[in-house]
Amino acid sequence: MIHIGDCRDILKSLDSESVDCIVTSPPYYQMRDYGHKNQIGAENIWQEYIHALVEVFSLAKEILKEDGTMWVNLGDKYSDSHLMGLPWRLAFALQEMGWILRQDIIWHKPNAMPAGGFAPNKCTPAHEYIFLFTKKPTGYYFSTDSIKERATGNGEGSIFGGKKYDENTSRKFESNPYHVTGYRCKRDVWSICTQGYSGAHFATFPEEIPKTCILAGCPEGGTVLDPFCGSGTTGKVAYDLGREFIGIELNPDYAKLAEQRVGKHIQTKLEVSAL
Repeated sequence: MIHIGDCRDILKSLDSESVDCIVTSPPYYQMRDYGHKNQIGAENIWQEYIHALVEVFSLAKEILKEDGTMWVNLGDKYSDSHLMGLPWRLAFALQEMGWILRQDIIWHKPNAMPAGGFAPNKCTPAHEYIFLFTKKPTGYYFSTDSIKERATGNGEGSIFGGKKYDENTSRKFESNPYHVTGYRCKRDVWSICTQGYSGAHFATFPEEIPKTCILAGCPEGGTVLDPFCGSGTTGKVAYDLGREFIGIELNPDYAKLAEQRVGKHIQTKLEVSAL
């Protein structure tokens, strides 16, 4: 289901504790024009932008189940040569209103291009943050096994640093189910290439990001929410993985793109914003 309208209005109409997982990438601050007067990201000062996002995620917190997870991808911005630190400003603001910040994940972009042309006085930005939030510090759903990755090291399948650890030493790690299988728990740096989309929405993130988040943070048959649905990448991946999906999109044209991508799985419900 995709709702069209302001997510701050539509979230109020959804049932409390009705979704298992939230995966979203809010509009970046003063980066793109999404073609709507109520869009988040066009605020005059960054404090208003953070306040708007806190309002959204305060409402989303009521919709998320107690054992649910929320994954938020956000990029940063320069202003007068200063890096603004907006992802962390949001993370700290959400902590203050009760969210548990469980992890900061680095999305490393191997194919990153210089933003705004060549900059001779700084490195090319090649990462963004993905924050994992929960409503409680323990007991939330997290499937480590679903996102395990191939181990690396001096030998095939090495996990503990090669010859530094012998067979007897490795017995200390028997609680790790992967220590003899050639796999390890997924690390918090995800190297994922950016992925284009031929539709009119130009701010899509690669499918591998919501795929990883959903596999880890949403049980099979569960429901995923994206309050900034855009062209529907999260929805497409959710249905591909056998989950249900609720999307919210302010721009009707983008909602139609999402409907096309998700196809027969989804319906579009018109919810006109009162703002």
